[in-house]
Amino acid sequence: MKDFTVGNGHNELKAAATKRNSAHMLPVADWLNDLAENTQLTDLIEVQFKNTRKGYFHNAAHLPLEKGVKVVVEANPGYDVGEVVLTGKLVELQIKKNNIDTSRYEVRQVIRIATDEDLERAAQAHAREQETMIKARQLAKSLGLEMKIGDVEYQGDGTKAIFFYIADGRVDFRQLIKVYAETFRIRVEMKQIGARQEAGRIGGTGPCGRELCCSTWMINFSSVGTGAARLQNISPNPQKLAGMCAKLKCCLNYEVPVYEDASKLLPSRHTELETKDGTWYFFSSDPLAGMVTYSSDPQHPGNLTTLSAARAHEIIAMNRRGEKPDSLDGNRTASAEIGYQTGHGDVTRFDKRKKRPNNHDRRDRRDRQ
Repeated sequence: MKDFTVGNGHNELKAAATKRNSAHMLPVADWLNDLAENTQLTDLIEVQFKNTRKGYFHNAAHLPLEKGVKVVVEANPGYDVGEVVLTGKLVELQIKKNNIDTSRYEVRQVIRIATDEDLERAAQAHAREQETMIKARQLAKSLGLEMKIGDVEYQGDGTKAIFFYIADGRVDFRQLIKVYAETFRIRVEMKQIGARQEAGRIGGTGPCGRELCCSTWMINFSSVGTGAARLQNISPNPQKLAGMCAKLKCCLNYEVPVYEDASKLLPSRHTELETKDGTWYFFSSDPLAGMVTYSSDPQHPGNLTTLSAARAHEIIAMNRRGEKPDSLDGNRTASAEIGYQTGHGDVTRFDKRKKRPNNHDRRDRRDRQ
């Protein structure tokens, strides 16, 4: 019977979690994999390391590599261990899509298929990451640096580590690198990441009940604006729109193109409808249903009436001809049914950047004290 110590059990659980997280990352569908000449077109392969970090390498030795194979690749310095996620022609397309300049980007070589010894040594290196991260945060705090160490990733041979940090402004960490190198006896690389990348590396469960998109399948992060919420008529509640990273949820962007296409079929919100009953002003819309709601008051919801976009365009055409219909002929909605949530803050705070105090402000505060 295998003897599990406390330390070994923790390391094995962490290795299993890392393997599970890597397996859930949705890679590019290798739809050219079944073509015999696919790997003959290029010797480039895409290798994934911890979480979302990937690299491109030459299979100069023409090893029999396919998706899921663990390989040892060249690093600077030493070597690293990763998993093959893509081979063949699609790798070149990925490089082009990610705007990687191959004249500047040094494409290194695949050394060999990883052996049990390589995997064991890499597992031992990765087992040090949690302890190193905690100690690294303490050292950064002791130096008074305004930064946070979000994650640490050891190279497969254990001779180098990447410290992923988060900072609002520019940080001079030259002294910190010296301290890290002396403390951990490794080569140090600092890499800045954003709040979304940090959430993706840490992982978690979203309000939908599923694992975070950023930690399961998202590789590239695009900006999310409050306009996406307004376009989809989502309640402007910052507490509900914010994700685990305290930024607007990435899923707000998922259906934006559909809403944009549907909104093109709706009349302009600046166009007023003239009827014999009076003037009607745009209040809200449901792009997917093709319905528009108008109010008799330009400032407040009054006599709200919902009608189809086709009927609204028909009235607009009549108004251009100098004609006015008797009424909108829509469904009347009680104004009391329209509610607003207050007391949750302004959703536009996501669009604003915090103003960092300059040196003069700091000196003024010290003088006042």
